[in-house]
Amino acid sequence: MALRCDLIIRDATLFDGTGGPRRLGDIGVKGDRIAAIGDLGGATADREVVATGRAVAPGFIDAHTHDDRAVLCGPACTTCKTSQGVTTVVVGCCGVSLSPARFKRMPPPPLDLIGAEGWWRFGDFGDYAEALRRQGSEVNTYALVGHQTMRVEAMDGDVSRPANDREIHHMHQRLKQALAEGASGFSTGLYYDPNKHATTEEVIAVAEALKTTGGLYSTHMRDEADRILASIEETMKIGKQAGVAVQISHHKCSLPENFGRSTQTLPLIAEYARTQEVAYDVYPYPAGSTVLMPDRLRDDVKVMITWSVPHPELAGQYLHDIARGWNSDIKAAAERLTPAGQISFQMDEEDVRRIMAHPLSMIGSDGIPHDAHPHPRLWGTFPRVLGHYARGLGLFSMETAIHKMTGRCAEAYGIVDRGVLAEGAYADLVLFDPATVIDAATFETPTLPSLGIEEVWANGVATFRAGFGEKGGATGERPGRLVTRHRA
Repeated sequence: MALRCDLIIRDATLFDGTGGPRRLGDIGVKGDRIAAIGDLGGATADREVVATGRAVAPGFIDAHTHDDRAVLCGPACTTCKTSQGVTTVVVGCCGVSLSPARFKRMPPPPLDLIGAEGWWRFGDFGDYAEALRRQGSEVNTYALVGHQTMRVEAMDGDVSRPANDREIHHMHQRLKQALAEGASGFSTGLYYDPNKHATTEEVIAVAEALKTTGGLYSTHMRDEADRILASIEETMKIGKQAGVAVQISHHKCSLPENFGRSTQTLPLIAEYARTQEVAYDVYPYPAGSTVLMPDRLRDDVKVMITWSVPHPELAGQYLHDIARGWNSDIKAAAERLTPAGQISFQMDEEDVRRIMAHPLSMIGSDGIPHDAHPHPRLWGTFPRVLGHYARGLGLFSMETAIHKMTGRCAEAYGIVDRGVLAEGAYADLVLFDPATVIDAATFETPTLPSLGIEEVWANGVATFRAGFGEKGGATGERPGRLVTRHRA
């Protein structure tokens, strides 16, 4: 009997997510899984898509996001991802997660990046997981639990000191419970005020909850500038003593005096990788974005404002221009703007390329979806890697680029049956034109959808179709699920 599918994509160039060579073929989908790959000339389907001249890859996995709230907000918050071909996002990064914590008042920065008033209502991770299950999302969600969130809760906001034994035990138990309820790991943001006073020993003590569950440790390291090598060593010490895999967030070498130091950091990480499980993510831009911190500003690092509570009209303007207009220095201007967000042009393009090209890298946007004037990485990361760095510059092949967005990420995070084109794998798919795919978002116009992404499916259901309807391509479907780390 001939194979009958729900969907067949015919005559596509297939990138299977492993880094192996592309090939021509068909893909058949039944329900939420890939039913067959190859020559499906004898098969039929309810819907057939002829993809001659176009490519199909596994849906992209965004290895680093702050989408905790966005995945519950509908297409207005997630089209920035589905329009890039993203089908799975990793949330709870940099020690910032929307659960497990219930706050009556706004927590300190950078927790305000993800939770506005009324959103800090998930007292347990299970509450957050249930909200995802109940209302669905356009993307799959893989969740980490944030140290900063747990510290603010356990220490009742008194975070400018190391935690005591009682508080550490509370965080350890909170993490243990969250892992039992579907979280996949633990993240820190040791660079930030709510987390920087945590000692290495405190982090290890909390992270030991991962040991029996097979969770992983992800970190925005303590320093990505002058003390970056020491921070890598601290990170690997935590992973070794906790006995877990390590994931370094948005690896970079910050500030002009550290440009070129990726020639030191990458060999060090690679050396550790010989005896420990370690990976890192990177975004394809020489500028970062976070909350505005007046005491860390420098005259030689250009800054753009992404949002400001007291001066929302200044989002998208450069801090130096604002300071000049106010006849003040940049620190005084920043203090007038806070609470606020920033884009800082603090990296060297050669470091970005070297870090991205390394075999241990995977791609994460680190996009901040609730900024008024976001960093363009929110809308452009994945097509930029494909169009600018792979096709345009030849930094690596299209096969390698896709591997860094799919199979490599799935492997590092322990995500099973996603990130690859294989019979039996989940039907997370992206149909795109490899000759035209490119980012359109810029620092000046950051919310322009990318070009060349034609259709995207999560769990066999179309979530984005270029030119579809009045929602910028969003189909309105919410097939996304909570995805958990495989635990051997």
